[in-house]
Amino acid sequence: MHRETLPPAPALHIATDVAATRWLAVGSLAALIVLSLAWELWLAPVRPGGSWLALKALPLAVPLAGLLKRRMYTYRWVSLLVWLYFTEGVVRAWSDPTPGNWLAGLEIVLCLLLFTACALHVRLRQRAAKAARAAAPA
Repeated sequence: MHRETLPPAPALHIATDVAATRWLAVGSLAALIVLSLAWELWLAPVRPGGSWLALKALPLAVPLAGLLKRRMYTYRWVSLLVWLYFTEGVVRAWSDPTPGNWLAGLEIVLCLLLFTACALHVRLRQRAAKAARAAAPA
């Protein structure tokens, strides 16, 4: 009788957590892209009719494919890139009039979610790789 082998419970738990952090990272990055475009083109542009600041969404679009393809390097550098947008959010939350300051607050939250998801994703994948090396026969 053929019996399918299942990974040990901790490995299965780590795999589920890795998938969750991946989707949280992709979702928060996509939301940050949409927010950047909507903010600068319609919701509260710096100039009436939209502004060139909408181009700030372009650097965010670059890592989207790498996150979807599970490239560890992409998760690492996105966790650094996101601090530029966090800084913009803090400055504009302090200085922009309403509704710009509320949008900046949302940008701050999305940046913190993205950073946390990327950092956890890298940590969990490294932990899973270490566990796999330890479990491999010598």
